[in-house]
Formats: sequence, C-alpha cells, structure tokens
Amino acid sequence: MFKERKSFSERLRESIHPTPLRKKIALTLSSLRIQLKRLENAAYRLEQRDKILYGKCVSALQKGDKYLASLYANECAEIRKIAKITLTSQLALEKVTLKLETIKDFGDIAYSMNSVASVIGMLKDGLRNLMPDISMKLDEVNEDLQNLVMEVGETSGQNIDLETASEDSRKIIEEASIVAEQKMKEKFPELPVIAAKETKI
Repeated sequence: MFKERKSFSERLRESIHPTPLRKKIALTLSSLRIQLKRLENAAYRLEQRDKILYGKCVSALQKGDKYLASLYANECAEIRKIAKITLTSQLALEKVTLKLETIKDFGDIAYSMNSVASVIGMLKDGLRNLMPDISMKLDEVNEDLQNLVMEVGETSGQNIDLETASEDSRKIIEEASIVAEQKMKEKFPELPVIAAKETKI
C-alpha cells in the first residue's frame, strides 16, 4: 500500500540493461537478511519482556496477591503468542534464505523460486497485524520474487507446478512452527499454575 514504486527512469534503465538474475537474487537475499535481523531483535525483546513480567508474577504470588499475579500471567501469555509467531517467522525465513542462497549459487529451477515466494507470502500475511513494517518489506520482497519466478520460467521454458510448490511452502511453515514450539519451551518457563487458574475466573 505504501510501497515505493520504481521511477520511470529506473524502469527504463531496467528494460535497456536488465539486471542479471543472480544479482537480483542477491539483492532479494540482502533484503531478507535485514528482515531476519529485525525479527531476531523483536524475538529477543519479547523474551526479555516476558522474563521481567514472569518475575513480577512469581513475586506477586509469593506475596499472596493472586489478582496481580493473574494480570502478569495474562500479559506473559499474550507476549508468548506474539513470540511464537515471531519465532516461527524467523525460522521459516532462515530456511527460505538458505534455499535462495542455493538457487543463487547453483542455479536451481523456477519451481524452487516459487516455493520461496509462497513462504514469504504466508509470512507477510501472518505478520501484518503484529509487525506491519516487516510485513510491508516482505510484501516488496514477495513481489520481486514473483517477478523473478516469471522471468526464470520464461527464460528456461519450465512449467511451474504451483500446487506442489505451495505444498512445500506449507511444510516449511509447519516445520518452523514445530521447532518454534520446542524453542518456546526452552526459552520461556511454565507459568505458575495458581496464576493460570486465576486467569479463568
């Protein structure tokens, strides 16, 4: 929606001297790495915030203030929902970045490109409400990738099986979600049982 469009001179220059495919992939990779770093930073901030609130929750319980403990527990639960989405997105993005690096280095097929574009599309939709700035950047990357898929398909004459590509994309997201779940258990201590019961009142 707020995406900066290429100027007429940029589009003209691109039509006269098109950027080589490998360089386009390298530029896309660079954009992805920036968003990956931002997701890593966001995940770290959420983890630190949870630690503080978890400490306050335990402290309130020790003082016998169940109401306050339940408030902190609720806040921790909300933070953990966001943290899981962030972590899943981060892990999936790491996977597609590796996939793109393989494509760049070994000239993989158009189908792989489409699979990567599909994952980015799913991630930017998932992050739209939580991190709109990252979602917007991923939207730009997704558009660039879609154009690359078309370009690779045209030059190689390959027919892209979109159904298989989107199935692969779903698998990448599912695998990332499973790993994120395991990492969440390692990084975030279980919420106190009393506080959890209090939140249901």
